[in-house]
Amino acid sequence: MNSGKVAAGGLVMGAVLAGVAIWYLQVYAFYSPVAFTPGAEILLTPVAGDAPEAILADNVTGIDGQSSPLKFRACFTTPLSQAMLSETYRLYDKPTPTVAPGWFDCFDAAAIGAALERGEALAFLSQPDIHPGIDRVVAVFPDGHAYAWHQLNDSLKD
Repeated sequence: MNSGKVAAGGLVMGAVLAGVAIWYLQVYAFYSPVAFTPGAEILLTPVAGDAPEAILADNVTGIDGQSSPLKFRACFTTPLSQAMLSETYRLYDKPTPTVAPGWFDCFDAAAIGAALERGEALAFLSQPDIHPGIDRVVAVFPDGHAYAWHQLNDSLKD
């Protein structure tokens, strides 16, 4: 009877440890900080032209992961107004922010998505097909807070 309890306890502990390991791998292990250096700035695609251009961005923080091109998220501020941006850069149709890990607390996909639906924030095309079938999108709020993420596009639907 005692050996059955030990075996059951071992199985439960093994399951708990496996669960913790899986949780850690999903939430923390495959993300790394992104360095926004020259050549890796925040870019937007102009209305007249196809080559994305760097925009003014401050306090940029971001994460990305090697395991999926959809893991990219960034938060920053810009002194550029929504009016100037919308006249100069391409708006993005059907922006859908993707959920970031809870520890990357500057990025709230639900709040960004709601602001986009209300028209409070505007979404712009940062870089089309940054990976095959994936665009980088930037949302800018009236106060200059801005957020970037990767989103599936329609190029693979053929």
